Amino acid sequence: MDRIGDIGLFLRVLDLGSISAAARSLGLSVAVASQRLQRLERDLGVRLLHRTTRRLHATPEGAVLAEQGRALVDDLEALGASLRQASTGISGTLRVTTSSSFGRLYVSPLLPRFLEQHPGLSVSVNLTDNVLDLVSAGFDLAIRIGALDDSTLVARRLAINRRVLCAAPDYLRRRGTPRTPHDLVRHDCLVLVGSQGRQDVWTLGDGQGGEIAVRVRGRIEANTGELLSDAALAGFGIALHSTWHVGGDLRAGRLVQVLPDFPIADTGIYAVMPQRRLVPPRVRAFADYLAQEYGENPPWDAPAGA
Repeated sequence: MDRIGDIGLFLRVLDLGSISAAARSLGLSVAVASQRLQRLERDLGVRLLHRTTRRLHATPEGAVLAEQGRALVDDLEALGASLRQASTGISGTLRVTTSSSFGRLYVSPLLPRFLEQHPGLSVSVNLTDNVLDLVSAGFDLAIRIGALDDSTLVARRLAINRRVLCAAPDYLRRRGTPRTPHDLVRHDCLVLVGSQGRQDVWTLGDGQGGEIAVRVRGRIEANTGELLSDAALAGFGIALHSTWHVGGDLRAGRLVQVLPDFPIADTGIYAVMPQRRLVPPRVRAFADYLAQEYGENPPWDAPAGA
């Protein structure tokens, strides 16, 4: 019996939401796909799927199989791909998730050349500011920015994530320019509200190896950096942003760095992958490609005129 193939079919049903869609993607008839799923359930002695009005969902037992079985299927596919790579090149479907803004600005423009280099490869990209479970959602790789919390994942740093305080020149003319971190309490600051709550405590270096933490407030807070950068450009306050987000505005003078002598600690931009014994060649190739394109001095940190 093709147990691994049946598990792969089951995973495809979960990814696509229906037996018919999974069957089409694998070149099977619906009847054959249904028979193979029934055979898998019978051999395992558990029910794996239940149906709602619109979509098939995994039972608790099915969820366990999806989490652990996907690694088995991926390892087998990776082994086969690595054996074929010398003659057939990188192929399959690369499943990637990243934040909406970064993905649109610095991943999307790089995809055409990567796909040209690997004509046997397809890419499925999910742009979301939510942190998704890579294993249960079936992603090969996530691009994440900042501190990493999940120790069950494998991370490779692609670039430095430099962060700055910035404001529009008009705002600084009206309200004055802060000279020390403590001056921020008298200013309108634009606050991000993320998965870890309101990020209203800003920590800056004191220039002597120490840190100064300041609780800030302002008239605008939001769960997306794009809205906060728009507010900063419109003169509504001081924002804390990664340079990949506002580098162009800083170079053009639409925004000005605030408190440059009190730097904010750098973090990282990472390619994050599920732990597995064999990393699929398509995943390794994409991480290598991004690391090469971003480099030690990524394009968003290029000086004006470069």
